Amino acid sequence: MRKAVVMAAGALVASTLVAAPGLAASGAPAPAGGPEAAPPDSAFQKVTLNDTPGEPMDLAVLPDGRVLHTTRAGEVWLHDPETRLNTLAAELDVYEHDEEGLQSIAIDPGFGKTNRWIYLYYSPPLDTPLDNPDTPTVNEGDALFDGVPADWEPFKGHITLARFQLKGDRIDLGTEQHILDVPVDRGICCHVGGDIAFDEDGLLYLGTGDDTNPFESDGFAPIDERTTRNPAFDAQRTSANTNDLRGKILRIKVGRNGGYTIPRGNLFRAGTEGTKPEIYAMGLRNPFRLDVQPETGDVYVGDYSPDAGEADPARGPAGQGKWTVVREPGNYGWPYCATAELPYVDFDFGTGASGAAFDCAAPVNESPHNTGRTELPEVVQPDIWYGYGESAEFPELGTGGIGPMGGPAYDYDSRDTRGRAPIAWPKYYDGVPLLYEWTRDWIQGIHLDRRGNVEEIEQFIPSVVTDNPMDLEWGPDGALYVLEYGDGYFAENPDAQLSRIDYIGVGGNHTPTPVVAADVTEGHAPMAVQFSSAGTADADGDRIRYEWDFDGDGRIDSREPNPSHTYEENGLYHATLKVTDLGGRHRGKSASAEVDIIVGNLTPQVSFVTPSDGDTFNFGDQVAYEVQVTDDQPVDCARVRVTYILGHDEHGHPQTTALGCSGTLLTTLPGGHDPGDNLTGVFNVTYTDDPGEGVPALTDSAEVVLVPEG
Repeated sequence: MRKAVVMAAGALVASTLVAAPGLAASGAPAPAGGPEAAPPDSAFQKVTLNDTPGEPMDLAVLPDGRVLHTTRAGEVWLHDPETRLNTLAAELDVYEHDEEGLQSIAIDPGFGKTNRWIYLYYSPPLDTPLDNPDTPTVNEGDALFDGVPADWEPFKGHITLARFQLKGDRIDLGTEQHILDVPVDRGICCHVGGDIAFDEDGLLYLGTGDDTNPFESDGFAPIDERTTRNPAFDAQRTSANTNDLRGKILRIKVGRNGGYTIPRGNLFRAGTEGTKPEIYAMGLRNPFRLDVQPETGDVYVGDYSPDAGEADPARGPAGQGKWTVVREPGNYGWPYCATAELPYVDFDFGTGASGAAFDCAAPVNESPHNTGRTELPEVVQPDIWYGYGESAEFPELGTGGIGPMGGPAYDYDSRDTRGRAPIAWPKYYDGVPLLYEWTRDWIQGIHLDRRGNVEEIEQFIPSVVTDNPMDLEWGPDGALYVLEYGDGYFAENPDAQLSRIDYIGVGGNHTPTPVVAADVTEGHAPMAVQFSSAGTADADGDRIRYEWDFDGDGRIDSREPNPSHTYEENGLYHATLKVTDLGGRHRGKSASAEVDIIVGNLTPQVSFVTPSDGDTFNFGDQVAYEVQVTDDQPVDCARVRVTYILGHDEHGHPQTTALGCSGTLLTTLPGGHDPGDNLTGVFNVTYTDDPGEGVPALTDSAEVVLVPEG
């Protein structure tokens, strides 16, 4: 039986807070065999590493403490803890329709010892159709919902898993070794995200989404088998298909020169007819985040839920988010079962008639889109499952949206606490895997008993804000690194950041908090800039050392609190202020802040002429848009990207993207949402100029939110 649990505090309010305020101890009971009670929140501090992270997707911490993170647009950023600089390590050309782009990043287990490999999971552009800005009433980049196979063939693509060498602070894209391609149906939303992890034997685990449009099935199982319908509406072709790599956890052994072999112990033996031997776990909808306990091979995975807010006897259960420990190969049921005890109902999308509930003990895939076996393995029950309302089984998870993420378990090492400025978390958290919630802004520790069952769920440091946590990693220093998406839609949101949560102990020494500003941030050479550190402070009142790097070359240019500098050459400069604590028991703690200085180009200004913020519309309308761009460079309307997003509370679902300064977008209302469910129509525009060689390209964006009538 599970112990009494600590109730979750609910969603946290977004903030730019960097130091946790002192609070009383949480009162959480110690886990079975645990050394002590949980430390109070005041024993932790959040330190911002990069507060301009782009649209952040995934992070990885190198053995030497440097941190890499990806953006969906194709960038890989590197944070150096010594210089505190954030530099661009690589930029890939990627396909970006709906949710595609650059997804995951991981470090080879032998990095720094036998190799320099960095793994990336990304969408190459290929020859996939894109919207033609010269035809504003037609969007050639959208795949048809209804048609014939020839209509969908041009949108057949793949997402690539590959590895590259990190040389210094740059990923050398010319060293690419191709490993694996996962098929994808492009031009239509959703669920293509992947995550990469390794076990102690060097086996690579890759989570893949079901690549299925969930918005035409009323929030229930998308199993539309009609021959005239785009196959992307049928998850039976992917998650429930034993002969497809999507909606799975794959497990492979990467070869010496790329490629891979199949290890023993996967779900299907190599050579089994109608199966892919790469599959370790199947029947997953969107295992967006997973992690592996290296010593045991246990896979901690969170799987996203469909949208139905309530159960329907004619269709199936309400949406269920899931967290589970995968210890052996298995089938987790999607799209036939939300859990082993919650089957969906067979539904004919042509006639609208419901059939019988699916058999979770012996599921059968009879879809015409299935290319694998008909009879599937029995559905495995997850360890944790929950809906939008309060869970009877797990009430401490609270209520709200459903976006579960599978996080890593802490591996305590007493040596981490012996340094000059220890930040490693205490032994209390040793071996505790994390479940974190993208929509509810919390992190939970899952305490397991000796049999591996969930014994206790405990909210981690609730007073420290994690705003839409996108990825978590324990660093080699024993601190917790967090990539936060922030509130907003497919852009660099105001609260997005890369951060680190340190354990400083009760009454411990804090890292100082830097603040940086400049009187002018863009112009033409020669350009004089007056910098300011006003607002920089240390919570303990200790003396601070100031170190300015004006041009990002790693050399200190000034030690003045408020220096000035004149830029003589064109370029984009990440002017960085590093501040270091010179007092306290563990002196030497440092943090940084930066401001971009642009010389030789001015940021374009983009705005909507129409529609306007607050305009009303009806779902299903073709909404005309017109965009105005002003710039010091010639404006190229082909570089204008306008995306229609179904806004739902604080998040959104991208539906379509068009190119050009004017055009129309269809404001579809996906099934499973009622127009009264706090929905909006969000139009987002981005424009990136093209100033030529030697001058940085700059981007601006704008957004309008339309309100549905009635």
